[in-house]
Amino acid sequence: MGEVTDQFSRVNLWSDPIYRYVQITKGRDSEQDLLDSVWLQRLRRIHQLQSAWWVFATAEHSRFQHSLGAMHLAGEWGRHLYPTLRQVHADAPSEAVVEETLRIAGLLHDCGHGPFGHFFDENYLDTWGLDHEDLGRALIEGPLSPAITSLRASPHGDFEAGESVDARWIAYLISKSDLPGFTPPGWLAALQPLLTGPFSADNMDYVPRDAYVCGVSTGPVDVQRILHYSFMSEGGLALHSHAAEALFMFLSARLYLYHQVYFHRTVRRIDLQLREIFRPTIDELLGGNPLERLDVYQGLTEWSLLSEVDRWRRFGDRPLAELGQAWGDLLERRLKWTLVYSTYLEGKDLTSAALALTRQQFAERIREALPPRRRSVRFEVDVAAQESGAVNPAVESGDILFYEPLHDRYERSGVLELFQRLPARMALFRVFALEAGEGGDLAAAAERALRG
Repeated sequence: MGEVTDQFSRVNLWSDPIYRYVQITKGRDSEQDLLDSVWLQRLRRIHQLQSAWWVFATAEHSRFQHSLGAMHLAGEWGRHLYPTLRQVHADAPSEAVVEETLRIAGLLHDCGHGPFGHFFDENYLDTWGLDHEDLGRALIEGPLSPAITSLRASPHGDFEAGESVDARWIAYLISKSDLPGFTPPGWLAALQPLLTGPFSADNMDYVPRDAYVCGVSTGPVDVQRILHYSFMSEGGLALHSHAAEALFMFLSARLYLYHQVYFHRTVRRIDLQLREIFRPTIDELLGGNPLERLDVYQGLTEWSLLSEVDRWRRFGDRPLAELGQAWGDLLERRLKWTLVYSTYLEGKDLTSAALALTRQQFAERIREALPPRRRSVRFEVDVAAQESGAVNPAVESGDILFYEPLHDRYERSGVLELFQRLPARMALFRVFALEAGEGGDLAAAAERALRG
């Protein structure tokens, strides 16, 4: 019975609300080693939805849960694509290696995140021109590398003799740009869209997961149909036209989630107030470039941050006590900014000049457009399409390859009538004031500012 029961000693099942079960290899030189590492367990203490959990009461899921889901989906996709991948790239390694490479890339794609996720990127890492992917690559090629290279099996099979997963493969797959000094093999480059493309394992996990946990109904997200009709072609990752409607529904659901959750008006109010206190707080707790102090960064999570600022509030001396009190106001939702103007522009109504506006430029234009007697009024602005760290599905490239069987040819999604229904570009412009009564002049000035 040994061989029959071996599978139960090498693979565990983890329960998951989206996939029902996720498989994890266990034992010596297994995925469990990575999952149990301090860098992965740290993600349990970082919310998936940076500040939206203050608005959506059930949004208590973490980056760790999402990472497990992305790992599962990336591995399923790798197994499905393997036959066509080998047809195009005969030098690809065994199916177990391809599956495991994608699984580990899915698992580690967010391992570099700091507290409050993309907000940390935009409001701290920007000092050094870094983002969480830069930190993730440093971890993958550094402290996590031994656990990666020691892997010898996927949940569905052992590697062939002499095979292993190169940590640089993982670093490359999670990158939206080339890695200096690394030339990926053709089979690996062909797989990169599964982690970085518009319908990546990352995106196709967080849309149904975030919607489910927040209690937001996005409409159907048919991941299985998209996966089933995907294949590897000479031109790269492609979809059969039978998946076109399913992909359209997915992109529409993703766009709806941005509007309803990530760009929610109260979420953005919280972000405005958080921005005022975030950088000095991280300076106090971390004090510099995380790449130069990984030991300190390892312990910096939302749990440690919130515990420390609460201690400042209760026991600290100025200015830490004041900073702690400002965090207390935020945690108790004493929000000082009131929405007084909001407009959503897309397509022909959104000029190139308006889309290119930064927050600072939008604010400057509003102040110039105010009556001279009102130009000292305090206000804040938010340009959602420009400020979101997460890629906006309405403004990213729609360059998806489709196979059309009626004409036996490939077409790009940008020329298909179906995908022309999605807005080619969009932006949410909002103005916040300290008092609702300030809204009249500010709204009129914002309208003039957007007309340019």
